[in-house]
Amino acid sequence: MSYFEDIKPGDHRSLGSFSFTAENIKAFAARFDPQPFHLDEEAGRNSIFGGLAASGWHVSSAWMKMMVAEFQREAAARALRGEPPVAAGPSPGFRNLKWIKPVLAGDTVSYRWEAVSTRVSEKRPEWGLVNSLNTGTNQHSVLVFSFEATVFMPRKPAQA
Repeated sequence: MSYFEDIKPGDHRSLGSFSFTAENIKAFAARFDPQPFHLDEEAGRNSIFGGLAASGWHVSSAWMKMMVAEFQREAAARALRGEPPVAAGPSPGFRNLKWIKPVLAGDTVSYRWEAVSTRVSEKRPEWGLVNSLNTGTNQHSVLVFSFEATVFMPRKPAQA
């Protein structure tokens, strides 16, 4: 991950894609969101969704998987350059989570992160706060998912 000072509003990253299959939709739903339209094709077809629908929590979890993979790619690139790793801090939360369109079996969602604003933490000046807009679009370029998040990012160490 980058240091706080390296992130500017407008910076963005494509995080990767996740394909939602009937099998992984049902497996996630069976463990975490066992509603009929997530578990059974016919129930999904007869629902407002018109097909076997992924849980919104599944769509959100796939974003997290992609974001962590991006952190890992960045850490590997830093290691190849001989630079120390930079670890993001915790998140104090998110806002405006929206499951805009159903994600159905057979859909592939591509995820994106974009920095919206940054500020130095008043209480912890060794950290900055980055606000981001996070989105997912399906294979038809239709926005299906979005939320705003905040994360603590470490500031660059002072040069001695």
